[in-house]
Amino acid sequence: MRKAHLMLVGLLLSFAANATNDIPRPEYPCPQFERTTWVNLNGTWTYEFDLDDSGKKRNLPTAKELSKTITVPFCPESKLSGVNHTDFIKKMWYQRSLPIPANWSNKKILLHFGAVDYLAEIYIDGRLVGFHNGGSSPFVIDISRIAKPGNSHNLVVSVSDDAKSGRQACGKQSPEKNSFACFYTRVTGIWQMVWMEALSPCGLKSANTYPDIDNNQLIITPEFYQISNDQTLEVTIYDSEKKIAQMTSKCANGSNLILPIKNIKLWSPETPHLYDISYCVKDAKGQTIDEVKSYVGMRKVHIANGKFYLNNEPYFQRLVMNQGYYPDGIWTAPTDEALKNDILLSKKAGFNGARLHQKFFEERFHYWADKLGFITWGESPNWGMNPDDEVASRNLLSEWIEILERDRNHPSIITWAPLTVPLSNVTSGTFARLVFDLQKLTKAIDPSRPFNDLTGSGFHFLTDIWSISTYEPDATRFALSLKPDKNQAAYANQPFIIGEFGGIVWETSRTKEDTWGHGGTFTNEDTLFERIEKLINAIQSSGIISGLCYTQFSDIEQEKNGIYTYDRQPKFDMERIRSIFEKIPSRPIKK
Repeated sequence: MRKAHLMLVGLLLSFAANATNDIPRPEYPCPQFERTTWVNLNGTWTYEFDLDDSGKKRNLPTAKELSKTITVPFCPESKLSGVNHTDFIKKMWYQRSLPIPANWSNKKILLHFGAVDYLAEIYIDGRLVGFHNGGSSPFVIDISRIAKPGNSHNLVVSVSDDAKSGRQACGKQSPEKNSFACFYTRVTGIWQMVWMEALSPCGLKSANTYPDIDNNQLIITPEFYQISNDQTLEVTIYDSEKKIAQMTSKCANGSNLILPIKNIKLWSPETPHLYDISYCVKDAKGQTIDEVKSYVGMRKVHIANGKFYLNNEPYFQRLVMNQGYYPDGIWTAPTDEALKNDILLSKKAGFNGARLHQKFFEERFHYWADKLGFITWGESPNWGMNPDDEVASRNLLSEWIEILERDRNHPSIITWAPLTVPLSNVTSGTFARLVFDLQKLTKAIDPSRPFNDLTGSGFHFLTDIWSISTYEPDATRFALSLKPDKNQAAYANQPFIIGEFGGIVWETSRTKEDTWGHGGTFTNEDTLFERIEKLINAIQSSGIISGLCYTQFSDIEQEKNGIYTYDRQPKFDMERIRSIFEKIPSRPIKK
């Protein structure tokens, strides 16, 4: 009885003002497509593990309460979930009540999941209403037909997760019981936000933005759930609170709206200017039936003459590898502020961007990168999948499409990099086919960004950027490795980027048994600084390199080669670190 009472209190709190601190991760999860009519479903849920896969036989899809409680959106392996179970979880079930606000009548009601690892089945009142395959990408279920405004329904989610199957993109999740080397605690189940929103059946489904700085205009391609002949879309662009452009058009899928922007303020890491956008769908009487708030950064990225360009000027990428792990939340940041802080700390160390390694990051990270001025490479968690398995390839392609559709409007993302070198033969026919399919899909969905096929591999099939990985500690030998393999058929004078280097272990409290890294171990801070500076000098002297990525931002569990500790404390004199990396300016110094 006491447990039921506590559950009721938790659920009532979740339907209070969404901005309250009583709800974990209370912020709106999609800041580039924000509505006001929504309900945050984070908080206390009930759950059970189902290790023998007997849940359906035990009628768990209809369960009104399960035996234990968990805090969503944190995975059960994490401390913040309240569970902290780090062994394999092949199947589990979640449950909570789902009250539908009474004023949502005649609305399209959408149930959103930020990410559920891996196969999710969604039940409402015992009825299967949807499913999703993929551990890191978002999905939405239209529950309008079953959700009754003013009523409370029963929501049950089953999750299947087999990290050893070879068919799942797991990233750095450990394939063994415990963490080791560069493999860390696994993630199962709901690990991103869950929410509902209500909108008009004729509401706006999406709006893709294409900044065209060369012609001083913004191109917008909207998509609607339904089309009515008397329906219009009003788009307004603001610079701060000043209206600078507006256009009204008939609602039509596939049409382009072209809005001229005078005196464009460009987005860059140094000047991350953002324009606000208002989308208003109106009926025949001119009444607003749907309103969405968004923003855009006017910027351009392209490659030419062996260089990377930002806003038509050569730009040097000083990236740091960020793997997006947190001591208390694993893949889920404990707070929105923690995502912001990771970017601020990276900038403080002299980096203008990050390679987001082996993980699809929460969209809120990209929001803060947009706001703060921080470039990123979008990467997938492709490790864990067998690249020779056709089903594994199909699974990855599906997730990659969903992430491209989620993130393509973020100005901070400047390169798509779906693959890191797999843990098997890269020359197999199946894997080669996957690379070519990924390239075609990426260019079809978003032709505006460079595509890097195998980040840091040194071997390439079809790529806009030539990247290599080297953890050579000796500066002389390191310098000799800084060149692309021009004998490969894929080489066509692409920009040359060091996709991984450094990885130097520095951990005064370490023991050899629980410490791992790439580039040697140092106990003397001055010696470590000297090592890093010699590597940077070699990169600067090469004259052909367009960017670098240093391994890495923070320690993660037993891997101790971060600039910061796992809990984001500085390990070194950050001003000294910053001065070393900033020896290479972002833009050529004009004489």
